[in-house]
Amino acid sequence: MSATVFIDGEAGTTGLQIRERLAGRADIILLSINPVRRKDAEARAELLNSADAVILCLPDDAAREAVALITNPAVKIVDPSTAHRVAPGWTFGFPEMAPGQRAAITASTRVSNPGCYSTGAIALLAPLVRDGLVPADHPVTINAVSGYSGGGKSMIAEFEDKAAPNYVETPFRLYAMGLTHKHVPEIVLHAGLKHRPLFAPSVGRYAQGMLVNIPLLTRALQGKPSMADLQASLSRAYQGEQFVEVASLDEAAGLKTLEPEALNGTNRMRLFVFGNADEIMLTAQLDNLGKGAAGAAVQNLNLMLGLGEASGL
Repeated sequence: MSATVFIDGEAGTTGLQIRERLAGRADIILLSINPVRRKDAEARAELLNSADAVILCLPDDAAREAVALITNPAVKIVDPSTAHRVAPGWTFGFPEMAPGQRAAITASTRVSNPGCYSTGAIALLAPLVRDGLVPADHPVTINAVSGYSGGGKSMIAEFEDKAAPNYVETPFRLYAMGLTHKHVPEIVLHAGLKHRPLFAPSVGRYAQGMLVNIPLLTRALQGKPSMADLQASLSRAYQGEQFVEVASLDEAAGLKTLEPEALNGTNRMRLFVFGNADEIMLTAQLDNLGKGAAGAAVQNLNLMLGLGEASGL
């Protein structure tokens, strides 16, 4: 029997991507609200409570409001917003993150999708912290660049719509210089850190794709782990995983450049260890709308509904 799924906020950037991945599947029936009643709480509540699963492609406050409208305990929720990523009672939707995480998602009715930046940062840090190669209290620095689609419709218009009053032609820019980016709390919690990392995000003039970089000085790490130690830890953590891959040291050493758009349109993420004996750069490469958003949501939905984890991906 097919499962019914309602995407609340399906007209947004992430919602459209999720719908594209689910459309045409024989094991999924997509429910839609009449556009005229999109802001009608009663109409939304009816759909939210009648579906087998809902995906909340909404701003944080609206996602919380939608959850409050769901009174049917059988409804499974995937929330790609920031609203519930560190909230009690919610399972963090990164199946590959740690032993037992996939089983926890499968058994849960409340799953919060990771942020795109935090997906890369946690993927790199969590195994190394667990293995004691990066101390939990290490002063971590994270630098990252994303395509402008990560900013939603407003940022997309800013970069694409020449008629928009805030249209820009800048090729690259920093943002969140106050160092209070919304992904930081989930990175701290799920990477196992004791302190907030210094996180410096940026956006480039391209639609989607991202690189997340974590520099490390060997001399600042207890035990002075080598590149091989770090790469081996990551390889063990993601051995056999379909969507998270760890490049060999030889492959990483052979690269002259790394493109943020290389994995666009996929649910894949690739992890790299670059550098030398003294200076190391950990890098995650992924699609901010794939493994960083819509792809991850579909992967979590599949697990929660007991469907093939890779279906639609």
